[in-house]
Amino acid sequence: MEKIPMTRAGFDMLDGELKHLKSVERPAIIQAIAEARELGDLSENAEYHSAREKQSFIEGRIKELEGTLSLAEVIDTAKLSGPIKFGATVTLVDEDTDQEKTYQIVGEVEADLERGLLNIRSPLARALIGKDEGDSVEVKTPGGDRSYEVLSVRYI
Repeated sequence: MEKIPMTRAGFDMLDGELKHLKSVERPAIIQAIAEARELGDLSENAEYHSAREKQSFIEGRIKELEGTLSLAEVIDTAKLSGPIKFGATVTLVDEDTDQEKTYQIVGEVEADLERGLLNIRSPLARALIGKDEGDSVEVKTPGGDRSYEVLSVRYI
């Protein structure tokens, strides 16, 4: 199996979710199923069917997280330096609008654009790899071509 690159923060977030599912959500849903069973006829018991469906979702997510974490390759971004690569925190300015944005380039499973976590496989991240402060980057997006200038590159 192919290793999944991940930051320490991303690994810790997924590991925390896994622990929460196993220690809080799983026991709660088992209790809910037991209580729904006590209500009688299971064939027409909406609470029972809802609890079983939620249990199925929780168990599926636990398996998914266990698989992802078992393949994780945690990269210590604080030990990196130089041009942009996995783990870099990059501040860009859109050359058309002068709007500044800051992203950290992370693995697929931890990407969250709203939190500034940019998927390593995204067009923007791929265009940034190997660039340095002061470089310009052209990116083809669904909304058209965009030009960015790299203002800073940090590894934290």
